[in-house]
Amino acid sequence: MSTIIGILLGVIAVGLGMVMKGASLGALFNPAAILIIFVGTGASLAVAFPGNELKRFPILLKMVLTPKKRISKEEIVRFFADVSVLVRREGLLALEPEIEKADHPFLKLGLGLILDGSDQELTRDILAQEIEAMQLRHRANAALFSQAGTYAPTLGVLGAVVGLISAMGNMTDMDVLGASISAAFMATLFGIFSGYVLWHPIANKLKRLSQQEAELKVMMTEGILGLAEVQNPRILEAKLLIFLSMEEREKYNNSSTQERSVMNEKEINA
Repeated sequence: MSTIIGILLGVIAVGLGMVMKGASLGALFNPAAILIIFVGTGASLAVAFPGNELKRFPILLKMVLTPKKRISKEEIVRFFADVSVLVRREGLLALEPEIEKADHPFLKLGLGLILDGSDQELTRDILAQEIEAMQLRHRANAALFSQAGTYAPTLGVLGAVVGLISAMGNMTDMDVLGASISAAFMATLFGIFSGYVLWHPIANKLKRLSQQEAELKVMMTEGILGLAEVQNPRILEAKLLIFLSMEEREKYNNSSTQERSVMNEKEINA
């Protein structure tokens, strides 16, 4: 939603700015400028990246506009706090049903490793390599948009030069000359706008989403290793709470207090 709001605000800001400066919004409809900037940017990306990476462009765009719901940090802490009690009471074999219920592939992988008897160092190495491989993929994805943001403004200058060449051919007619110069700078406007309001910000958002995903996986890694050590549930919970902000910790503690109150009330009624 923030991406959509940001793009809309950018369009409104440019549109209102043009009107306040006395420019016509009709000038934005410039097929030649649109062709040079957007098709030209696509051509530059086709030269710069292999086809298998270019195929991900629309998928990544959709991911930014409609991101999938991911597990929260509070849910991770609660999961490991509950499962650690189970493991401490019944042993690591109690993890088998939890693996079946786990929705997150990384969590399922880690729980499977410790259930299969992998030592802690090997488990940590495998999970760390998994996180590193994910980050490499995500960096390559973000590079698509950051490079598009680099190419688009430069192509805007190219479009302005092409427009000025056309304008120089109409030096005798001042009305046509003025319109041609105006159209020439539309390419620059589209190039700068697409580069700095679309492509670079989208690349930054992809990097932030990747960083957030990596943080969740690091949390899971600590929780998985804690289960392998059969750590005290309170200690494991405290270790994972470090990853939460003060606001998230307060929210988690309040919800945990409410859950304990409900459980105590049920026990009293029973």
